[in-house]
Amino acid sequence: MRGSSTETVGVRFTGWAALHRDPLEDRVEYTCPHCGTHGAKDARRPRSEYHFTDGFVQDLQGEMSRCAGCKRSLRVSPVVLLHDRDEQRRFNAVFLADAEISKN
Repeated sequence: MRGSSTETVGVRFTGWAALHRDPLEDRVEYTCPHCGTHGAKDARRPRSEYHFTDGFVQDLQGEMSRCAGCKRSLRVSPVVLLHDRDEQRRFNAVFLADAEISKN
């Protein structure tokens, strides 16, 4: 199953970045690289299991999901934790080009 799924970047908002959300929700958000549908799933692991790499706290193990739009399997990896607006800007600077390409 791992070989037949496509990878995409997931984002898990914490702290100031998650103020718009119910505090009981801990979601991983992503965009399908096949059809561009925005998706979300419940986070599988606690934040303490994430590792600091490349300037972001990331989970490199990833998680599996299925796109609600096109029903294709996705591997959401890495899952990046964003805590505040500065981290959101840095994330967009690093990953926005990949996200724009994956919408096609």
